[in-house]
Amino acid sequence: MLLKGKTAVVTGCNRGIGKAILEVFAQNGANVWACVRKQDDRFEGYIKNLAEETGATISPVYFDLANVEQVKAGLKTIMSAKQPVDVLVNNAGIIYTALFQLTSINKLKEVFEINLFSQMQLTQYITKIMIRQKSGSIINISSSAAIECNEGRTAYAASKAAMICSTKVMAKELAEYNIRVNAIAPGLTQTDMMTGSTPEDAIESTLQRTCMKRVGRPEEIANAVLFLSSDLSSYITGQVLRVDGGM
Repeated sequence: MLLKGKTAVVTGCNRGIGKAILEVFAQNGANVWACVRKQDDRFEGYIKNLAEETGATISPVYFDLANVEQVKAGLKTIMSAKQPVDVLVNNAGIIYTALFQLTSINKLKEVFEINLFSQMQLTQYITKIMIRQKSGSIINISSSAAIECNEGRTAYAASKAAMICSTKVMAKELAEYNIRVNAIAPGLTQTDMMTGSTPEDAIESTLQRTCMKRVGRPEEIANAVLFLSSDLSSYITGQVLRVDGGM
């Protein structure tokens, strides 16, 4: 129950790493604003069952990060509750794979809009709440691709590298308000995003240079997010935690 009594905002939590974060947070006592792109009866049924199992309050909020007006409407819903926000996890994102010469500027802008710009806007609003309460923990989900800089990942890796830079700047600026800001850089993780964007030969090549020789599980990333969200990491800020099996 590391987050008992705390409230978290988590984006992109209807599948993959985000869904694992939602589960781990609920199991550890957090109440969660579960932010996803579209209304989904199956997702609402899932969070209802999870809430009943854990005793957590889980409230869905729907907005498309590519739509500024929807983001503002979602934020209005969260802020109108007039509750503290103790944790923000910027997890939502898209991936795009193409050689540099084949990456259009429009596609580059689209990836940055969702993976960076919209998340920065969301964070600016949420930090207003955290500044007033003089506490908070922000975790940005980056990627090992931002550090490894793999071929074909110009747009994706660059957007995730910008997230790392933003994390370090925010950590310096927000420390005086007792707000910690850290990033997680997952390696290969068993998600739909990985299987849909990474060829088998690329996965095998990466595993050969990974100490643990296996793909990570979403809950292993979620547990690292839990650590950075909780008071166990009270003296950690401005850091990038690689959760990649030893790449």
